[in-house]
Amino acid sequence: MNGPDRFEAYDGDEGENDHKGKGNTRDESGIRDEGGEGGRGTGTPGDAPERGRPPRIPMPRASVEDSGLPLPAPADPGDTAPPPAPPVFEHPVLKALLGAWALAACSAEEATAVEEHLGACGSCADEARRLREAVGLLQRPESLDLDPGLRTRVLNTCLERRPPRIPVPDWAAAYDAETARLDALLQDFGDAEWHAPVRLRWFRSDESTSRRTTVAGVIAHLLSVDGLVAVALGLDDPLGDVPSRQPTPAARTEALWRASHFPPTRFVRAPWREQSHNLVRTVSFTGGGAGKMPVSYGDFELPLHDAMLDRAFECWVHAEDIAVAVDYPYDPPSPRHLHRMIDLAARMLPTALAHRRRAGLASPAPHRHLVAAGEPGRSLRLEIEGSGGGEWLIPLDSPAAKGSAEHEVAHVALDGVEFCRLAAGHVPPQEAAAGQVGDREAIRDVLFAAASLSRM
Repeated sequence: MNGPDRFEAYDGDEGENDHKGKGNTRDESGIRDEGGEGGRGTGTPGDAPERGRPPRIPMPRASVEDSGLPLPAPADPGDTAPPPAPPVFEHPVLKALLGAWALAACSAEEATAVEEHLGACGSCADEARRLREAVGLLQRPESLDLDPGLRTRVLNTCLERRPPRIPVPDWAAAYDAETARLDALLQDFGDAEWHAPVRLRWFRSDESTSRRTTVAGVIAHLLSVDGLVAVALGLDDPLGDVPSRQPTPAARTEALWRASHFPPTRFVRAPWREQSHNLVRTVSFTGGGAGKMPVSYGDFELPLHDAMLDRAFECWVHAEDIAVAVDYPYDPPSPRHLHRMIDLAARMLPTALAHRRRAGLASPAPHRHLVAAGEPGRSLRLEIEGSGGGEWLIPLDSPAAKGSAEHEVAHVALDGVEFCRLAAGHVPPQEAAAGQVGDREAIRDVLFAAASLSRM
């Protein structure tokens, strides 16, 4: 075994040390042993180093203070060495560093040398300014509405903790949300997207019609029609001194397009965005009582709360037109806002049906069904399925009549988004209904009346 051999070697070494004498000794390995018998000091046999090998545990180093030698004198602050001189760059080198300096890729010494040089060299200063401007064009501003739903979630969380002092009215919330979503879509558009062709579609005289424009032209259209609400609220008219024969949405849009020396470009986004913010801010300050203020569309009027829903509806419809033109996905409004838009269209159906009847485009109401204002009459049940759905009883004989389940003659079922696209003139009335039961003539009249709500 290794144990006994090790102790035998140790015993031999001890005898040799005893022969040399006691006191301060130095063994064959060169390790000095101060005091202790047999060269072992105060250690044990297991601590002794083997012959020809360094000790397993090094001895502690002596401190400078214990050596007895004089300590070094402290350094004189005046004797400090001067800092190294900064590197000197020649003009060609500094000119070659301008690109890296514009991109903030220089070292500290290089950046300092370049900046000092720019104060004395006019040509390099001009080149540096051009490079910095080019770098600024390469860095697009980050979108503040990357996720359209993020803004709503943050606002809802904040409002749950502290209600706003001046909240946005419920009837203006849809317009606020839809303009924000459209603005987020436009954020990263380049010139190619702004000039992408868009076809505006609507329904007129039982036929689908369309008008070709561009993405920028659509925003100019929204700017001009939203201006009707701005004028009603006492804000500036975006058309300014542009003449228009009639204050209708189509006439205002055509007048704005004609007055432009060039086709609308990306610069139309700024006035449209500013006007939408001003509209939301103004209706928030005026309070809920202003919702009944009339807004003229030329040949008809809407109260302010319905006009804001109408503008939210058109903003969503045209945002979808833009998204299709640039091949980008676009979701419908939130269920709460979609329900309000469907409700507005359902409330406008009796008046649209009466207009079509006077123009000879709808079947006349039977004399036996003529009712007085507020009295129940023949009704059609409009069932909207899916997001934002519900049921509405549409009076068929007169806008002043009251819908009645007892006098229901027909039942129509449609998807919520499909009904909105029908009201926007994007879906033919013959293809809209998912299910229909009852008076076929009444069903046809209501579906065509819904399509007639559309306009440019």
